[in-house]
Amino acid sequence: MTYLDPLASLIRSCLPPDADPPAGSDDLFRIYAVLLQAKGEEVTDEDVHNAWSAWMQSVDSTHESLIPFWDLDPETRAFDAPYAQAIRVAARRMAREAD
Repeated sequence: MTYLDPLASLIRSCLPPDADPPAGSDDLFRIYAVLLQAKGEEVTDEDVHNAWSAWMQSVDSTHESLIPFWDLDPETRAFDAPYAQAIRVAARRMAREAD
């Protein structure tokens, strides 16, 4: 366990109840933890998709959604929104705790 794991757990805890993270996604949430540190509340759905793409390359390099965010159909792009929102919520929680 590293300093990224508690951040990854925080992000996971900020997901809406209907979010369904992929199985075996601990490494993905560590990448999201890097986004939390680098972008905080400024993170975008596109950032989340790029992080997911980096992770997915090692999971299934033939996945049909391994294309640029804006080339995805709107339904597929919408899958990234809850994760971006969870990162923003986590950033706000961290900021409140720092005050």
